[in-house]
Amino acid sequence: MAEPKRILLAGGKVRYRLMVDAGRDENSKRVQLTVTRDTAKACREERDRVLHQRSAGTFIAPSKVTVSEWLDQWLEYKRRDVEETTIRAYKLALVHVHEQLGHVRLQELTEDMVQEFVDSLVAGGRRKGGDPSKRLAISYIDHILIRLRSALRRAVLRKLVPVNVAAEVRPSLADKKTDKRERERPKPWTVTEVQLFIRGIAEDRLFAPLLLSLMGLRPAEVCGQRWADIDLEDGLLSIALTRTMVGNKTVLEKDTKTAAGERALPLPRGPWEALRQLRARQAAEKLAAGEAYTESGFVVVDEIGRPLNTRHLREHAYRLMRDLDLRRVRLYDARHSVLTTLAVSGVPDVILAAWAGHTNASFTKKKYVHIAAEDMRGAAAALDVFHTGDRKALG
Repeated sequence: MAEPKRILLAGGKVRYRLMVDAGRDENSKRVQLTVTRDTAKACREERDRVLHQRSAGTFIAPSKVTVSEWLDQWLEYKRRDVEETTIRAYKLALVHVHEQLGHVRLQELTEDMVQEFVDSLVAGGRRKGGDPSKRLAISYIDHILIRLRSALRRAVLRKLVPVNVAAEVRPSLADKKTDKRERERPKPWTVTEVQLFIRGIAEDRLFAPLLLSLMGLRPAEVCGQRWADIDLEDGLLSIALTRTMVGNKTVLEKDTKTAAGERALPLPRGPWEALRQLRARQAAEKLAAGEAYTESGFVVVDEIGRPLNTRHLREHAYRLMRDLDLRRVRLYDARHSVLTTLAVSGVPDVILAAWAGHTNASFTKKKYVHIAAEDMRGAAAALDVFHTGDRKALG
């Protein structure tokens, strides 16, 4: 084992130095550390510490990798597990991290730095390209933190850092309460609003696709529907393909978001009949267009068969809402209305999650089921037993 060498510095100061074999990095390159101390004993102690941690598997080799550099590496790693649209969402979520913490060496990042970063976002963070007068929602800041924690967990696993310094960082309870009190959140349609919309669009050419949104399909699932996936005899609809938008510009055809998203649903009577009528209408349009017609196989197409994308469907729905003088909501939020209605109607949790295309029923209920005061009217009626004077009803 190498012994410390005596080094005479330019100013006449004596120090001791030795090289320590610290194993290999994640690329299998040999790592050697230069240890310099004031005494030979201190050099040996540091060497023994490094060798002990190396044998125990806890040694963290010094690294100059910055937070930004590591986040870029992490995103490349995540491409193995998630789709390009998800990678894009991750990149957007990490923009603020790059700007405020990206220059910091990963091994010098502290919990206090991350907490100060979060507090600064709460105080004045803005979405890139968004309304400059609107601060980031606490829910979005939580989304940023989830991505950062995940990247740092990976860094711990790769032995780049000893601990995940973002693990316990979060917006304060007071900030969460303030955000909840002050931020106006769009509410999904009520049952009455859904009924008004359905009645108002009954003659619209895209009536059937819009009804699919109102039975809980994601917009990308609606636009990805093919006639080959629909059984109009038995009233079954299979979801196997989606047509989503990347950056609201490019259409991306892909399989479902998750394995649970690939599912078959029985058609309610309304959408079932509307799809029959749309099939007949498209046959007439094809006959009228002749060779100009595009045979794409998709359900959501224009008059000459060209597939429509989620932006087309969304803008068409907004025009209808405006014409009907209805409160404007996102088509995606129709899922909230649908799943809330199913939950209130007593549909079992396992079926609720399967209908939504989720694997976890608790996630479905937490994110998509919103109970309004009117939904609890039955509970209020049940409590009337206390005010009827009927002792038998009280048991």
